[in-house]
Amino acid sequence: MPRPSRAAGIDALFARREPPVLDLAEQAGAVASACHGMAVRFHRGGKLIVFGNGGPSTDAQHVAVEFVHPVIVGKRALPAISLTADVATVTGVANRVGLAEIFSHQIRFLAEPADIALGISSDGECEDVLRGLEAARDLGMLTVALTGGEGGPIARMPGLDHVLIARSDDPRVVKEVHVTTYHILWELVHVFFEQPGVLTPEVAS
Repeated sequence: MPRPSRAAGIDALFARREPPVLDLAEQAGAVASACHGMAVRFHRGGKLIVFGNGGPSTDAQHVAVEFVHPVIVGKRALPAISLTADVATVTGVANRVGLAEIFSHQIRFLAEPADIALGISSDGECEDVLRGLEAARDLGMLTVALTGGEGGPIARMPGLDHVLIARSDDPRVVKEVHVTTYHILWELVHVFFEQPGVLTPEVAS
């Protein structure tokens, strides 16, 4: 059997990524709604709390630094923290009450109802991310989930405000779509801040 050509292999790499990216574009309304909700919370003095495990743990830190220290000169810094950055707390909670509680425990002690919770899971199956979002929902925070595949249990969780899904079963593609998604979240939150009147009580309520 002849080997596939190099060009065919390259085409396959791009073809694998095209449907999830196009699907993200089709979620434009959902993305805009999430960004507006986040902008409203920031406008009211809330902060962003981000979390995920494995690869998404580094995404959580990436998101936090994007908001706290914008790479684009002139953009306002907004308060954000990653729950994966404190190794002592994460390992201490995991040892005492279990890995599933590492984010929910921190949210109960660090968060306020005005805040935003952004949970990231490559397949929507992460119990600790699910528990963190549940704790945030119960506290009255704005809840945003980034998941992959078909969304998993996280996407089916009752009461989540916003769910954005990277529809691929390839974790590498999910990661790439998530990076694009949270860069859009950052940029569009700032767009709302820059448009006079968009965050007034009459519009934001």
